[in-house]
Amino acid sequence: MLKSNRFFWKENMVHKKNVSIEDVAARADVSITTVSRVINNVPTVSKKNRAKVEEAIAFLKFKPNVSAQRLARGFNNSVGLVMPGYPGIFHSFYAIEIIRGIGHACESLRMDMVFHITNGFNPINTNNVGGVIFADVIENRRQVEAALAGGTPCVLINNQDEDLGASYIAVDNWSGGQTAAEYLAGLGHKKIATVTGNLGTQAGAQRFEGFQSGLAAKKIVLPKEYVYQGDYSRRCARLAIEKFLKLKDLPTAIFAASDEMALEIVAVLNERGIKIPEQISIIGFDDNPQCLFGSIALTTISQPLFQMAEESVRYLYDVIQGKTKNIKKRVLKPELVIRESCGAPPR
Repeated sequence: MLKSNRFFWKENMVHKKNVSIEDVAARADVSITTVSRVINNVPTVSKKNRAKVEEAIAFLKFKPNVSAQRLARGFNNSVGLVMPGYPGIFHSFYAIEIIRGIGHACESLRMDMVFHITNGFNPINTNNVGGVIFADVIENRRQVEAALAGGTPCVLINNQDEDLGASYIAVDNWSGGQTAAEYLAGLGHKKIATVTGNLGTQAGAQRFEGFQSGLAAKKIVLPKEYVYQGDYSRRCARLAIEKFLKLKDLPTAIFAASDEMALEIVAVLNERGIKIPEQISIIGFDDNPQCLFGSIALTTISQPLFQMAEESVRYLYDVIQGKTKNIKKRVLKPELVIRESCGAPPR
């Protein structure tokens, strides 16, 4: 009488140390092909068989050979994330949301992520990844060019670069700046100041340009003393608001190109006993959750960072698997989120 696979497994696993895919198949009483499909997240496996294989993997503590999987499939199932390094990167809402979105997509697609913080000059090794996500391009254009020249699929986040020939998923920063200006003008403000982001970045420059255009459309003058060139940091925001408060003709509203800067401006105004929005209105950019938990809920321009990051992984996944060769160009619309920090100007 022939023994079943499952019975055979019980008799022969007692002394075995190295668990193989054959062992998983025997315990689950399915074929090796079915186990492979479950491991590689192929959707054609029935729920019953998937559950049996997952139970066997957990019971046996089976760890698939990732390198062997990749060689067998003929593609590298991992993505690299290259992020410009700057002080406080791991406290940055932008960086956290990008990492969170990429991590979520990688987990759902059974992909790996290799994280690289760059100063823009050190070379990056793309040999161990199937594609690279560049979280913006700040002084590291050569790295993008080198990756593309080597045939590595790349996608840029928050940077619309038509010259590189790389795919991108970005937010319309120009439109976001314009929306902030139009909203403040619509409330009746005419003396509107701004703390810009880093104007050496595409996002910073476009937000400022859109803001200027929005004011010009409403025939509102932007004096040079109402512009402080910042770098997205809280320190520069504190310096900016201290400068504005020394002006003879105080602005009645301020657009900060990031929520981090807007929150610091709110903190300084609270220290000085200046009421928000009765005396000065504040609007930020990002929709950082911290905006909800301060002394006053911050009006802001929301950008879909998590969505951009997640979409970038799914696009690279399709490229790596040969499902598409198309260059992806996607620009998402920012949204105005109205809360408590903006109101009509004082009379």
